[in-house]
Amino acid sequence: MAVEAAVKKNGKKLSLTTQIVIGTIGGIVFGALIGPWAANLKFLGDVWIRMLQMSMVPLVMTAVAMAVGGTEARSVGKMGALAVKWILTFTLISTALGYVLGLIFQPGVGVTIIDPAQITEIPQASSFQDTILSFFSTNIIGSMASGAMVACMVFSILFGLGMSAYTTNSGDTSVINGVKALNACILNIIKIVMKLAPIGVFCLLANAAGTIGFGIIIPMVKFYGAMLVGVIIQFLIYFPLAAMLCKISPLKMPKKFAKMSVVALTTTSSAISLPTEMEDAVTKFGISRRVVDFVAPIGMSMNSTGAAQCYILVILFLSQASGVVLSPMQIGLAVLLSVLMSTGNVGIPGATVVTYTFLAASMGLPLDGIALLLGIDWFVGQLRTVLNVDVDVLIALLVANKTGELDRDVYNEKKVVQYVQ
Repeated sequence: MAVEAAVKKNGKKLSLTTQIVIGTIGGIVFGALIGPWAANLKFLGDVWIRMLQMSMVPLVMTAVAMAVGGTEARSVGKMGALAVKWILTFTLISTALGYVLGLIFQPGVGVTIIDPAQITEIPQASSFQDTILSFFSTNIIGSMASGAMVACMVFSILFGLGMSAYTTNSGDTSVINGVKALNACILNIIKIVMKLAPIGVFCLLANAAGTIGFGIIIPMVKFYGAMLVGVIIQFLIYFPLAAMLCKISPLKMPKKFAKMSVVALTTTSSAISLPTEMEDAVTKFGISRRVVDFVAPIGMSMNSTGAAQCYILVILFLSQASGVVLSPMQIGLAVLLSVLMSTGNVGIPGATVVTYTFLAASMGLPLDGIALLLGIDWFVGQLRTVLNVDVDVLIALLVANKTGELDRDVYNEKKVVQYVQ
């Protein structure tokens, strides 16, 4: 394909990031020129996505179990508390900023609501008790099969604690060594699959450019603009803040975030971006493998900073487009729902329609405007995912700094380390 034809430049092999960028541009141009026929390439992109998705659950479970099982419980508790603190901090900032930008940009004003034929039923909102119960699986195999990531992580933490106790009491390290070996095998599988990323991205974007009606974007420029401005503002806040607290240069961050950001931008999936995120966190930022293996999966499942900003904008969009004025109590509920719905979710492309419908139903807003949101959700999802993934690394960076596991020589490129030992 066109991507493979551009693999070499000046006799040197192009980096994976460069290849993905070429695949991105090539896919968009190809799809725009060919039109609807480009949809025939989508199945190749779906194959690549599935090859990554099939490894996500075992990757997360082995990484968390390994991090917990090889660490004292007190240390795990400290890492977990620090991670949750920063997750909540960034999520609340994102939600508040989204609300302010929603009032400034007024994304729903002037938008004509239409009846979304593709939405046929409204999912029932789960109660708080049911949501908490869903975190604890009655059948871990079933949870793994359905991709219930939070339930899988809870089991992995408990398994890691049990593995740690077994190793301490018996002196037998075979179990933890087996988990480490399994984790290494899964990482190698993902490395192989990631070599196909340029082709997978090319096919997915060719389909998007050839089949998505771009005309729907025009009346939604304000919504996308609010998201984009919010993401930029947050990066302008978070990068200097993390750099100041960790005593490192913020000017080096954009380059270090480049690869994972491109993967997040093109796949719109935090889960699929996780392997790249974890590797770069160790090899480019100097965060210890122990912190990355524990914090990154937690961040992927609990931290959805970009989603929090998006959800509050969705609520404001629907209220403005339908002429429904939200009371102060409803605004408070909107903020709470945006925070809660952005935690405990793994980013899977296309799943946001359920969340949008849930938010509308919970707030008593008409569902008709959701069709317009779906028209640009793929593009908005790019912004959500980039923010989610990059903030995950910032959280790991802040945790590593506090626990004394940040190697500044690696960050400053004075030392080279490998993620897979």
